[in-house]
Amino acid sequence: MKSLLGRLRYRRLASTFTILATLSVGIIVGSAVAHGVSGQEAKVDSSDATPLKVPAPRDMSTDFTRIAKQVGPAVVNINTITLPKEKQQGRLRQLPGRRMAPQQQQPPDDQGGDDDDDDQDQGQGQGGQDFQDFFRHFFGGGPEGPDDQGQERESLGSGFIVDPRGYIITNNHVVDKADKIFVRLSTDPDGGNIQGRPAKLIGVDKETDIAVIKIDTTEPLPTVKLGNSDGAQVGDWVTAIGCPFNLSHTVTAGIISAKNRTIEPGTKGQFQHYIQTDAAINPGNSGGPLLNMAGEVIGINTAIYTSSGSYAGIGFAMPSNVVISTYNDLISPAHKVVRGSIGIQFQGALPSAVARVYGFKTGVLISSVQPGFAADKAGLKAGDIITTLDGRSVKDSDDLVADISARKPGSTVKVGYIRNGQHLDATVTIGDRSKMLAAAAANQGGDQDDNTSPEAPDAAKTKLGVTVSELPQGAPAGVHGVLIQAVKPGSFADEVGLAPGAVVVSVNRHQVHNIAEFQAAVSGLKSGDDVAFELVDPRAPKAGSQYLGGTLP
Repeated sequence: MKSLLGRLRYRRLASTFTILATLSVGIIVGSAVAHGVSGQEAKVDSSDATPLKVPAPRDMSTDFTRIAKQVGPAVVNINTITLPKEKQQGRLRQLPGRRMAPQQQQPPDDQGGDDDDDDQDQGQGQGGQDFQDFFRHFFGGGPEGPDDQGQERESLGSGFIVDPRGYIITNNHVVDKADKIFVRLSTDPDGGNIQGRPAKLIGVDKETDIAVIKIDTTEPLPTVKLGNSDGAQVGDWVTAIGCPFNLSHTVTAGIISAKNRTIEPGTKGQFQHYIQTDAAINPGNSGGPLLNMAGEVIGINTAIYTSSGSYAGIGFAMPSNVVISTYNDLISPAHKVVRGSIGIQFQGALPSAVARVYGFKTGVLISSVQPGFAADKAGLKAGDIITTLDGRSVKDSDDLVADISARKPGSTVKVGYIRNGQHLDATVTIGDRSKMLAAAAANQGGDQDDNTSPEAPDAAKTKLGVTVSELPQGAPAGVHGVLIQAVKPGSFADEVGLAPGAVVVSVNRHQVHNIAEFQAAVSGLKSGDDVAFELVDPRAPKAGSQYLGGTLP
């Protein structure tokens, strides 16, 4: 039976193959007849056709060509490997310059802000996806760190050589958490399993997202030339060179779209004021140079604005002047950037109404003073307005941060300030920002009971659109004012940013301790008046005050 079945299957297959073969022969024969392959095809005369010739190469060189040839050899591809956690035991300390510290709570806006933030992905920090979610570091090869299966994770980026002895500048987020770093030069074999030359970490600065690494070399390496980023202007042509998606030495061009862009709020953005460009940059470009038309590096490509993870026409580069000063600190014996601080916290941007009520046009309004540190010892207090440093006018909080952070701990500065309309000054000794930051994080805290008290009279509701109550029992020690219970949508309070849960400490500089005092402060307000509110968060009273305000309609 099996033999019979086998013969039947064979015959069916043979029949099938015969049909296919017959069809194939028919197609071939038909094609041959149709196209005259039989040798009886019509003759076509092409004697009048002129053969084509490959022309001599034409030199179409431009400034972009010159820059690519000049700078390209100094741009490198960086590959990193992060091992699974179980393989990292005993290995973390092998990375020179790495500081492994516990994550600290980020304090409010402070000229000595957060010094230890391990979240290096722009899309991770800034409920729901909001505007900051669209900022991304250029990181290739998937998420940072080992994958969920405990496998090694490989990632890539770019960098540029600034010293012929092998010193390279890149982004901190390119090498952050890496256990192994490899660098491939333009003259090294490309592709395959060749990772490149092993590199060691010299130092990192998370505030500016800059890192310095080094490779060993027996001969001088090509280097880039650093330019002055202050001279760059909006509209200038720029070129970016890097390794997007592991495509080494990719050259793109665009213009400077804007300057002094801050893309992260609060302390994370205090030292990050970027050049914005529309030169195409993508994952893998991170750490590569942004060049002016003289072939000078005026920035290090760091972040992009994107909803897809790829180029969307908006990129950001850290200015070269910041890169230079940071590099010099990182190659110093300490291998870190030491920044000055005077131990204050403040609100970066104030409504104009608040400035008018407090009587200043330029300067910085202190929200809180770190107990026991420099400003406190010099007599500065919350509510003081810093107007000058060593006799020079202070424009705004960015100006204050830049000046103080550049000063060395132990040096002194003469601070001019306004208190209750009086112009005063104090000599303040600069402290170490990282130490003051640690103290600020340790001092934050405080809880709030959810008890409520009788509501304020209707004047606050009708004029401001806010409902307040007395502070509940168990309110944090030292906190005075009234608790915001509700804010009417579309009201004045809503428009200036008041929100339930905050404590109103003062109105137009008049201290508020209870509903009666709050009502008295509000009752005199009329249309067209500037109104400034001083608020504190009862959950973190030591974090300092926030100032909101506007002009009453």
